[in-house]
Amino acid sequence: MRKYFIEFSLQSRTDLLDLNNVIIYKYQSPSTAYKYMHGLSKEVKKLESMAETLPFQSRKSLTQYGQNVRRINYKKMAVIYTVHNDLVLIHRVIPSNTIGSL
Repeated sequence: MRKYFIEFSLQSRTDLLDLNNVIIYKYQSPSTAYKYMHGLSKEVKKLESMAETLPFQSRKSLTQYGQNVRRINYKKMAVIYTVHNDLVLIHRVIPSNTIGSL
């Protein structure tokens, strides 16, 4: 089985920090933030072994990240990534309903 290394772009790290802060401060729920971020992290970790099994995305708003762009979902969030040899590059972590506005 092929093993992939996962790397987060600066923008995706900002997306994750913003998401965490919204849950903690706007919704005043630090425990929910912890659980949500933990679940999201577990979902992303699955890409270490299955990154290329998910289909390519052809939506114009996503192809700005490359012709081989893919996505994985966790609850209402979309993790946008590309695969380069044994590297999975996470480009964005955004609400699924905002993909069209990228």
